[in-house]
Amino acid sequence: MKNLLFVFLSLNCFIFSCRENNNDSNDDTPLIEEPVLNGGVASFTKVQPMTGIVVWDGNTNAESGAHTLEYSYMLYEDVVSEKGVYDWAIVESKLNAIASRNHQAILRFRFTYVGQLTSVPKYIKDLPNYKETKGKSEGKDTWFPDWSNQELKDFTLEFYEKFAEKYNDDNRLAFLQVGFGLWGEYHIYDGPFELGKTFPSKAFQTTFLNKMEALFTNLHWSISIDVEDGNVTPFRENPSLLNLSFGLFDDSFMAEEHATVNEQRFKFLGLDSRYKTAPIGGEFNYYTTFDQQNVLSPNGAHGESYESFAKRFHITYMIGNDQYKYQTKERIKQASINTGYKFEVTKFEKLNGISLLTVKNIGIAPIYYDAYFSINNHKTKGSLKALMPDQEKVFTINYSGNEALKIVCERLLEGQTIDFKKSY
Repeated sequence: MKNLLFVFLSLNCFIFSCRENNNDSNDDTPLIEEPVLNGGVASFTKVQPMTGIVVWDGNTNAESGAHTLEYSYMLYEDVVSEKGVYDWAIVESKLNAIASRNHQAILRFRFTYVGQLTSVPKYIKDLPNYKETKGKSEGKDTWFPDWSNQELKDFTLEFYEKFAEKYNDDNRLAFLQVGFGLWGEYHIYDGPFELGKTFPSKAFQTTFLNKMEALFTNLHWSISIDVEDGNVTPFRENPSLLNLSFGLFDDSFMAEEHATVNEQRFKFLGLDSRYKTAPIGGEFNYYTTFDQQNVLSPNGAHGESYESFAKRFHITYMIGNDQYKYQTKERIKQASINTGYKFEVTKFEKLNGISLLTVKNIGIAPIYYDAYFSINNHKTKGSLKALMPDQEKVFTINYSGNEALKIVCERLLEGQTIDFKKSY
């Protein structure tokens, strides 16, 4: 009996001692709190900034709620008419109009367009040694620049120097597309193609591409997947150009021959690694009316849905200006939401004054500008830019207050927000 009483008293002492130790303020055992979280959505009902189906600026459906991006061609001659004189008024007007709709712009300057004059500045056209070529393209009289002229080459490099100085950090502009040939898409598939004359030489293209790399340290610039063609561009002869940080756009996305032509070009240009640091985009192809009618149908135009295509190619944006002729606003918005990045907070803990967030990118592409979770202006140590599709990481905030959790990104317009889903 005495032995049993001794055991009982010893056990109680042990329990009391453990409780005392657990309440000791000097104990190193982490204290995990249940956070009070303000912010987050149950599901994504809004298109995320810098993603989705894109309409041209001026499209009457731009403010339907299905878009965050608007696209526009731009003309060199609208900015420069005299040597060395730059008037950005038309660019400013375009960017301001798009931003007024709480959208951001994708711009592409082009020299050549089927059925039109070139947009080469007048002072160059007036030079006695500058001779353009007039030819037929798609049955229409079309004019092509004289790429043998040194002034045109010098101007092109200078133009992007000036553009980068002004717009590299401008949050009204999401992405820039650059290129030569018809529509700036790196080809003259129909018309008088001559390297060094109607199309820049490979040597100048190399100079141009390296210049873009040096100039655009923040703004993402992209080129057409048609640069894969070794007869037109220097990439086959100079594969070191593949190390440049350009994004890609595909102007005939989901065409019937996509698997045999476009996909091979993506592979050559290193899609599997490129999408991790540079945006992949494009435009629904216009090869047939049937294709335009069906790219957003459940099985696409040729047996594969847009969502499936977009996931395979890690699409951030896709120009679909004519889709309102064939699809409902709801379907277009759904396609937009299913494009680009989407963030989900799967776990949130507070540990000794620190907030720990487990975040997963449940989208199909990264975000390409720095973005951070933040509580009361205290940001995560790492950028969400590093979070790949289907990847999950723990992010730390050196703060544990109960103010609203949100995502901050300097590239956003005032009033734009990035949503996140909470699922813990």
